[in-house]
Amino acid sequence: MESICVFAGSSVGSRKEYSDAAVRLGKIIAEKGIHLVYGGGNIGLMRVIADSVLDNGGKVTGVMPKSIVEKEIAHRQITELHIVDTMHQRKALMAELSDAFIALPGGFGTCDELFEVLTWNQLEIIRKPLGLLNVHHYYDHLLTYMDHMVEERFLRKEHRANVIDSEVPETLLQKILQHQPLKAEKWIDRLKMDQI
Repeated sequence: MESICVFAGSSVGSRKEYSDAAVRLGKIIAEKGIHLVYGGGNIGLMRVIADSVLDNGGKVTGVMPKSIVEKEIAHRQITELHIVDTMHQRKALMAELSDAFIALPGGFGTCDELFEVLTWNQLEIIRKPLGLLNVHHYYDHLLTYMDHMVEERFLRKEHRANVIDSEVPETLLQKILQHQPLKAEKWIDRLKMDQI
């Protein structure tokens, strides 16, 4: 694995554990010689992960829409910054530049990014693993919701199983490096749909 994209909040959140986990993850990424790709910000957990990789001798590529760069929140000390026109282009370029994805705690933007990657994997547009760093049980409710999707037959269990999670940065990265995605037909009830 040459590069990994980390989705992260533009806030550091309410707990020190969130920043501590981002620092640890950045250190591990740098030590393994993996290139970090992220949203390019100099605020929140985005900055924490980028600074940690840089502080440990790693390389960091940011991707940010011009409209956000103009608000002066782009990180100017990173290795490379790609400026794009739209959020759609941002997500597409981050996916293109990355071999895998990790979501740190974050808000709507982080959720948007991680669900887009999950959907692209489900549709086999890409085949790249995604993990949730479940710091202080931040993603417990989301994981439970995914289980509910399976129970209610809106999500195949194979696609749910492709969501990797751990509370420990080292464990999560190791799971991602070893991950073999399960494959399943996208449509749960194709026969029933044909009969309607």
